[in-house]
Amino acid sequence: MKIAVPTNDGATISEHFGRSAAFLIFETENGQIKSRELKSNGASHSQAQATCHHHSADNRPHSHAGILTALEGCDVIICAGMGQGAVEALKTCDTQILVTVPAPAEETVAAYLAGKLTTQKQDFCRCGH
Repeated sequence: MKIAVPTNDGATISEHFGRSAAFLIFETENGQIKSRELKSNGASHSQAQATCHHHSADNRPHSHAGILTALEGCDVIICAGMGQGAVEALKTCDTQILVTVPAPAEETVAAYLAGKLTTQKQDFCRCGH
């Protein structure tokens, strides 16, 4: 199974899925992490966007194709927040989305594998977009 976690620093879950710098992809087997890979967030999102309420600094629509490419083959996504556009784009994949709090990525994946991950109500984005 492959589990994806958005990250800005390569170690912790970022606050916002689409604005993360990269995704940690954990390859798991028999309830254990076997490997991890850091993939760049290929989306057109920018860390310098105006606010979370706007999808881009100039409020133009954007594509989630880069994200879908980076997450190809992932079975589970664990994030701390995600905009509705990303949610809709991911509906085309057979991927489970879990929302939790920002925390160390590897610990969070281990908790998921052990059946101990605490998830949040799936409002996805905490900032209201």
